[in-house]
Amino acid sequence: MAKVSVMERNKKRRRTVVKWRERRTALKRAARDPSLSREERMEALKALQKLPRNASPCRLRNRCMLTGRANGYYRKFGLGRNKLREFAMSGDIPGLLKSSW
Repeated sequence: MAKVSVMERNKKRRRTVVKWRERRTALKRAARDPSLSREERMEALKALQKLPRNASPCRLRNRCMLTGRANGYYRKFGLGRNKLREFAMSGDIPGLLKSSW
C-alpha cells in the first residue's frame, strides 16, 4: 500500500485542479487566440504562469482507490491490478470473468 501522505497529496492536487480549471482553460484559450494582439496573449501567458503549479492536470497521478498503487492501474475500474484480480475472482465486478484458453 502506498504511503498515506502520497495519496493525500494526490487528493489535494485533484482539488486544486478542479478549483482552477475554468480560469486555466480561459487563459490557455486566450493565449492561443490569434485574433488577440501579441501583448494580450503574453499577458495571458504570464497570468497562466502565476497560477499554482498543482493546478495543472498533468501533475495528477492515477492511483488505485483502495491501495494507492500507481503502477498497474486500470482506468476503467479505478483499481490496481492486484485488487482488480481479487474482485474479479470473488465475482464482485459484474461482467468481468477470468479468461482461460
